Amino acid sequence: MRFYQATAFLFPRRYEWRLLLVCFAAVHVPLLACIAYQGVTGQWEPVTLLVLLAATLLGTLLGLAAIRALLSPIAAATQMLRAVQAGERVGMVPIGNEDLVGRLLHGVAVAANESAARIERLIEVSERDELTGLRNRRGFLDSARRQLGDGRNAVFAMVDIDRFKAINDRFGHATGDALLREVALRLEHGVRRSDVVARWGGEEFAILFPDTLLEEARVVMERLRASIALDPTLRGDEWPVTFSCGLAPVRNYTHLENATRNADSALYAAKNGGRNRVQISRDE
Repeated sequence: MRFYQATAFLFPRRYEWRLLLVCFAAVHVPLLACIAYQGVTGQWEPVTLLVLLAATLLGTLLGLAAIRALLSPIAAATQMLRAVQAGERVGMVPIGNEDLVGRLLHGVAVAANESAARIERLIEVSERDELTGLRNRRGFLDSARRQLGDGRNAVFAMVDIDRFKAINDRFGHATGDALLREVALRLEHGVRRSDVVARWGGEEFAILFPDTLLEEARVVMERLRASIALDPTLRGDEWPVTFSCGLAPVRNYTHLENATRNADSALYAAKNGGRNRVQISRDE
């Protein structure tokens, strides 16, 4: 460390240049010694000096190139560590041998893998609804951004459990929470794996049907609506559980906000129309 710190003034921000300079000086020691010896003895041999000079220059060039190449894994490891510190993902970490550079690369690989796993866990937690296990609104929007391409037919569905406040008031919040989990489970299992289901907030759920026509989405939601309304395991004859749904077409991610408003308006119309129904938005 002392020599490292003592030579820091040469190239304060370029460690590899310091190393190359030391190598350059070391390679020229034999040439300088030969010149000094011939100068002291007065026995000059120009041919010997020229040969030694040429060999020294060639050796210097080859040595510098080799050292630069040997330093490249350290440079790559440094860039990867910076990416890890910034919370970015890194590519494939090269595997080294059982030497100093190899141990450094191994340490970078471990740090990168642990950091990537930690970031994925944090993202997963931040995009999941704690009660139902579905995506939350943020997770839904992130998934929708990836799913929606320009010009593709897709459908946005807004789902609301009918009279949920009355269920909470009559049976308690624990029952209401259990009902939310059960409805979430049925919605998630009742659609395709490519569809995106999320808890939008409160007793509302959102579903995105990529590559789907309005009529196709309506058929799916009608099937889900009927299956939940007829399911005796939810509340049975005490209080039948139903939901209302609004559907709206969406063609790309920039259109999603408008589709959300349209689906919400259709949901409001379904509520006013008697609940327990699926309503298609009339707006585009």
